[in-house]
Amino acid sequence: MLINKCVQVTTTSANLSSFINLKWFTIQTRNFVTTVTDVSKMPDCEYVPFTYKITNYKEIKKAYESIISPSLKQFYKEPLLIHEGRGQWLWDHRGKRYLDMFGGVATVSVGHSHPKITAAISEQASKLNHVSSVYMHTHLYEYVTKLTTKFSNKLRVVYLTNSGSEANELAFLMARIYTRNQNIVSLKNGYHGATYGTSASTAMSTWKFPFVAQPPGYLHAVYPDVYKGDWGGSKCRDSPVQVIGRECDCGDEECVASEKYFQKFDESFRFSFASTHSVAAFVAESIQGIGGAVQYPKYFLQKIYNYIHEKGGLCIADEVQTGFGRTGEHFWGFENHDVEPDIVTLAKGIGNGFPLGAVVTSSEISESLNSALHFNTFGGNPLACIVGSTVLDIIKEEDLQQNAYTVGTHLIDRLSTLLLEFPNIVGDVRGKGLMIGIELISNFKTKKPLQTEYVLEIFENIKNMGVLVGKGGLHANVLRIKPPLCVTKMDADFTFAVIKRTLEIHQEKYKQIKG
Repeated sequence: MLINKCVQVTTTSANLSSFINLKWFTIQTRNFVTTVTDVSKMPDCEYVPFTYKITNYKEIKKAYESIISPSLKQFYKEPLLIHEGRGQWLWDHRGKRYLDMFGGVATVSVGHSHPKITAAISEQASKLNHVSSVYMHTHLYEYVTKLTTKFSNKLRVVYLTNSGSEANELAFLMARIYTRNQNIVSLKNGYHGATYGTSASTAMSTWKFPFVAQPPGYLHAVYPDVYKGDWGGSKCRDSPVQVIGRECDCGDEECVASEKYFQKFDESFRFSFASTHSVAAFVAESIQGIGGAVQYPKYFLQKIYNYIHEKGGLCIADEVQTGFGRTGEHFWGFENHDVEPDIVTLAKGIGNGFPLGAVVTSSEISESLNSALHFNTFGGNPLACIVGSTVLDIIKEEDLQQNAYTVGTHLIDRLSTLLLEFPNIVGDVRGKGLMIGIELISNFKTKKPLQTEYVLEIFENIKNMGVLVGKGGLHANVLRIKPPLCVTKMDADFTFAVIKRTLEIHQEKYKQIKG
């Protein structure tokens, strides 16, 4: 049972100061009471990793700086050399254990080196590793049949790829052929891949190369962020925690911010496109991932989907990060918005780290590819299908979607107290399930991003204390939490304690400097 009532943080700047000096808040837990003053230690792990006896660390580090693509930037002053993983745990070459709260960028869905996946790969590899898609094999049929049970009757056709970028490229191609229109519309701050076409739909300058012309047929529309945007308030977000310091006049069935952002979206259309035959598709993540776990105002995607359909376009749900139960309440992120896409793209958690992606659509739209030859060498190979099928089994058998909801809500509730304890460092805590963002700022009123050097210092200290998180947002000032779905409440409490401690260290250090 729930012993204590959970904290709902919806205070405004007017009454913020009255909370700042509080030393603790009682947090919702099951079967025991805990406070943010608990001194947490890293949860135990029975597994003992092998001793690292391979290539010298310095040699590998040098290779990453020279013969391995230098664009692959490493985290931390001393980059980690990860040696082994089990469940939610990772070990470096020295044997130090880390709690992985980033999950390979929301990719490790059911846990590192899950024994059922390991066994399934080994058994299949001993029988048939690869066969061209011009021949049939049983595992493709079995996997696609199982995957489509997670969708409505409308979305029944699956095309397997190797990544999210590939999946989105294929979705764009399908939409253009089917509608006979050209333009792909995406949201500012969104990320949809790193190929030529998907990078054009990605609307973040940090992912744009200089001197490279973008292909035509892409429009970046509004940025519907209820925390930093022009509109938003204390009732606008589908999250256990709402924006503080901003009130709104939203009702139970309407959101003022949603309507305002929709008007800006409509304005982009009217100024940029012809009145007819203008849009092939609109694509959006259910929660912006690399953009920093940004959530849209309620009903926003409903308005956009209706608008795009009226214009003759298709709606693509990019579920690369939000899919497979990560948001907890639903299996797919788009279900949280009460919309039905025409095409859904999948990757990352679909294969728990195995290269696998998918495009799911209707029979009618899928027929568009019959107008020419289209082929994917590795898409739908036996190993990929076995892994994908096993991931679905594990999510169901271990009830990981429910765990994502329970543990994620618990962690978000705990993290919400940081808004009041560190109001000039933590500007926003947001998310749903185990897709969480903590936005670091330098000023409560202006919401100016925390300086890069300070973010990196906090980021480094979190790692040194044994927790791995990610960074996101245009200014890389959002801590991203997207762990394997098997994490526990104890893991969540430890993560909270570590983040809180790093903020205390930061606050004390720079208070002394200013003093």
